[in-house]
Amino acid sequence: MRAANLGLLFVSLVAAMPAGAAVLIYCCNDERGKQVCGDILPPACVGRAYREISAGGMTMRQVEAPMTVEQRAARAAEERRKKEEAEMAREQHRLDQALLQTYGTEADIDLMRQRAEADVAVSIKAAMTKIDEARLRRKKFEEEAEFYKKRTLPPEIYKGLKDADFEIEAQENLIAAKQKEMGTIKAKYDEDKRRYLDLKRARPRSQ
Repeated sequence: MRAANLGLLFVSLVAAMPAGAAVLIYCCNDERGKQVCGDILPPACVGRAYREISAGGMTMRQVEAPMTVEQRAARAAEERRKKEEAEMAREQHRLDQALLQTYGTEADIDLMRQRAEADVAVSIKAAMTKIDEARLRRKKFEEEAEFYKKRTLPPEIYKGLKDADFEIEAQENLIAAKQKEMGTIKAKYDEDKRRYLDLKRARPRSQ
């Protein structure tokens, strides 16, 4: 029945048009769900989805309803999310390529890790040596200070004690930082090896 009514509407609309005019009918469902058509966009179709239909009844174009503020915000958020994901994927690809160029084999990772850890270990050992030396100097000044228990310490003894304390504290802080660096190195090379093996397993056998 609806198709028949639409056909009759086309006939009446086309008949009312000037000869030679392009025939295009605009149809939509109004707020009550009733189909409304016209040779120009009916007022009831403004702000709604509508179709452009040829005289033969073929839909030439489907026009979506304008988005609400909420819909526009949701689309913008989705576009931002997709853009961020694409950027993350590009960055991960760049990191993966750099990883494969840095390490030729799994053994290369272990070797570079050992070298990095060895460098830090050398720094820690040097700091510990400086602490031992500072403690020896401090002990010397402590022994000299014994002669001045009830008197003011000479400036050179007072300064010697303070300098030794400062050196010990500085080297202890350095050791703590180097121990933290050692943990960072371990985490880095553990992750490098994990990612390297994942990439190698994912590559075709021919590569």
